[in-house]
Amino acid sequence: MKIALLNSTLVWENPTENRTNFEQKINSINEVIDLIVLPEMFTSGFTMNPKKVAETMQGETVSWLIKLAKAKNCAITGSLVITENENYYNRLLFVFPDGKIEFYDKRHLFTLAGEDKVYTSGKKKLIVTYKGFKICPLVCYDLRFPVFARNVENYDLLLYVANWPKPRVNAWDILLKARAVENMSYVIGVNRIGNDNNNLDYVGHSQAIDFLGNYLVEPQEKDGVFIVEIDKEKQDETRSKLAFLNDKDEFELK
Repeated sequence: MKIALLNSTLVWENPTENRTNFEQKINSINEVIDLIVLPEMFTSGFTMNPKKVAETMQGETVSWLIKLAKAKNCAITGSLVITENENYYNRLLFVFPDGKIEFYDKRHLFTLAGEDKVYTSGKKKLIVTYKGFKICPLVCYDLRFPVFARNVENYDLLLYVANWPKPRVNAWDILLKARAVENMSYVIGVNRIGNDNNNLDYVGHSQAIDFLGNYLVEPQEKDGVFIVEIDKEKQDETRSKLAFLNDKDEFELK
């Protein structure tokens, strides 16, 4: 599977400008891609003012994602603010090339920024089946909670989208590698760059890691599109040879 990581600045609370920016980046990709990964809250930045930017599942950004996925004949994923039943969600959408959508609502809301005060937490983990891969998509702060990410479903790719600021980017790098090694899984992390209206600086460090913790794409700080190809057969062979996942603990998540 060939995957494009979009390491990009975001315009604060401006879905129109952000869609335009990402569409230009996506249209600049000349090779055949299976999956495009956008950051967390890619239409707005990490805002605690959801009323200003929230959309519905029938809104402009969802329609835009479907149109792009069909035009590029690839899947696209990233999170944005969705309103539903009078609640706001930090919702990751996985849009298939045919326009079908599966979604995951961020479970671990970032209490340090008050995300839990304005957004509703998700309850269910999502495993997407696509092009022979089982993909587990998660969002930013979820990275700090390894139990929820534990590979009990035999997924092949663990995917994180984020707005993870520069002062803690060392933790981002360490934890992404840890998730890859402990779950014997490819891991992709896509973070934003630039500054937001909370005076936070972001340096990206979007990256791709293999199932043994080796970089396939080293942490990137510059604006751009970075492409990686992952090999399920190679991962399966290594998992069979080093059968660490067979010894995993059984547990119940509450």
